[in-house]
Amino acid sequence: MKLGFSSNAFKRFELEEALRLIAEIGYTGVEILGDVPHAFPPDLTPERIERIKAVLRETGLEVANINAFMTFGYDSMLHPSWLEPDEDFRAKRLKHTIDCLRLAKELGAVAIQTEPGGPVPESVSEAEALDLFEAGIGQALPLAEELAVHLLIEPEPGHLIENTGQMEAFLKRFDSPWLGVNFDIGHFYCVSEDIPAAIERLGPAIRHVHLEDIAASREHFHLIPGHGAIDFPPIFDALDDIGYGGYVTVELYTYEDNPVEAAREALDYVRRLS
Repeated sequence: MKLGFSSNAFKRFELEEALRLIAEIGYTGVEILGDVPHAFPPDLTPERIERIKAVLRETGLEVANINAFMTFGYDSMLHPSWLEPDEDFRAKRLKHTIDCLRLAKELGAVAIQTEPGGPVPESVSEAEALDLFEAGIGQALPLAEELAVHLLIEPEPGHLIENTGQMEAFLKRFDSPWLGVNFDIGHFYCVSEDIPAAIERLGPAIRHVHLEDIAASREHFHLIPGHGAIDFPPIFDALDDIGYGGYVTVELYTYEDNPVEAAREALDYVRRLS
């Protein structure tokens, strides 16, 4: 199993320092936060990109994914979304996605992930929201295809797409191998999915995996693996069964106070299981 760690737990560190720490702990891959304070594309100069690339070479880290879900550089974690009633605000989400696709190509990442539409505004029906999301993804997907970078949707509780059936239905709106799924194990647990069955159903569309634990209450709060109620061995077996060979990236943005300790404990736990 190839293990990565998301830099979004290290938001109190400069990205270059976070990369060195993640490599020192023992991870071979990193998911880079495509947002402030790490790699928000409008803030990146060519010189800064070269410094990031130099540290990646120095550490030997592979970029597993660019996390284009969060947009604090524009407004907040969830906004702008693909579903904003204001077209100009919606365009910022599209721009962010396009910028992160280009950044992924520059840094050698095979994928970026985006939010699953976003929370549905009260003024927008579900059918309208699905059409808005389709229109937005349809504008970003040609660049993903041109760059050969996977554009991944991450189902999330409380968003337009939060479960396997909704994800399957949305993928049928497109015919492109470059549109896929960022499979966040904890999110599927939160919505009471049979996770191995979900992995089997989504199969080859899964191009990147997020790993965290969740409490038995199924509250959406990321915990260090082993601190919650998720049964991981059958999930890892299911990933093996579909021939998944990409990165499994630990995402613990809830541990900003002690990211080094959280990353180390998570790595030890997952290694014992695998």
